[in-house]
Amino acid sequence: MTTVTTQSATGTGNGLTAGAVPPGARPALRHRLAERGVDGQLLLLVPAAIFVLGLFVYPFGYGVALSFQPGQGDALSAYRAFFTDTFQRDTIGTTLWIALPVALANVLASVPIAYRMRGRFRGKRLVTTALVVPITLGTVLTAQGLLNFLGPTGWFNRALVSTGLVDAPLELTHNYWGVVMSLVITGFPFAFLLVLSYLSGIDPSLERAAATLGAGWWNRFRRVTLPLLAPGLATTFCLTFVLAFAVFPSAVLVGDPSGSTRVISIAAYQAAYEQFDYALGSAIAIVMGAVELIVIAVVLGARSLLYTGSTAGGKG
Repeated sequence: MTTVTTQSATGTGNGLTAGAVPPGARPALRHRLAERGVDGQLLLLVPAAIFVLGLFVYPFGYGVALSFQPGQGDALSAYRAFFTDTFQRDTIGTTLWIALPVALANVLASVPIAYRMRGRFRGKRLVTTALVVPITLGTVLTAQGLLNFLGPTGWFNRALVSTGLVDAPLELTHNYWGVVMSLVITGFPFAFLLVLSYLSGIDPSLERAAATLGAGWWNRFRRVTLPLLAPGLATTFCLTFVLAFAVFPSAVLVGDPSGSTRVISIAAYQAAYEQFDYALGSAIAIVMGAVELIVIAVVLGARSLLYTGSTAGGKG
């Protein structure tokens, strides 16, 4: 060890290790920054920061600024025009009426399937692949499949009519239910994969310990697995809700875009690219993002009340 002898300000000598800071002296700037996590490794974040600024922050800031620059009136005219027009304002309720049930349905449908899929059984990979295939289909192909299967002349209605179960084809497309089914099909794989990952992180020994105490499968699930899984379900709900709330092609292809499924994204598109009122279109987009943030904040606020500890079992 290299030792140097220094003369203190008071004239007394101290033996200090090379690089050590004398008592009472202020550390070098480089050391102070390193203690705060500011070092050369931060340069690795530069590409990601440029990517985020260019693709997310700048468009968002540009949209916010544009929404306050209407062609006529004051800075809030675009927002005032949206909230005072019932036809425009009601798109918030219409979109929530579609997105909230879809997100809830995807989460509830994912839990029992993922709960069963976390174990080992023959054909697990094949079943998993079949469940996530809708991700690769895309919205347009899914809508085409729904029209061919559930449309007035689709297989499902022809089967019902030919067997005498109904006298006339059921209206399952070009309305609210067509959009809901399309969003459930496209959103379920994301919810399933997320719930499966959360379930896989729960230590199975916890359920086995409950079983040794005489708990049946329902009590094990309700009292052990579900409380540990609940925070993950809240996060899954938020992600699937955002996907559903941003619905646009499904609302047009299998919905009623001028009536029951005129969602807020359609209102923004019509304002910006049919009426060429870019301020109003930007204002509607900002309102759309604000509604999403409110719902997410409520769900995550409730999530903070749930169990947030470890999901791994101990050796007790």
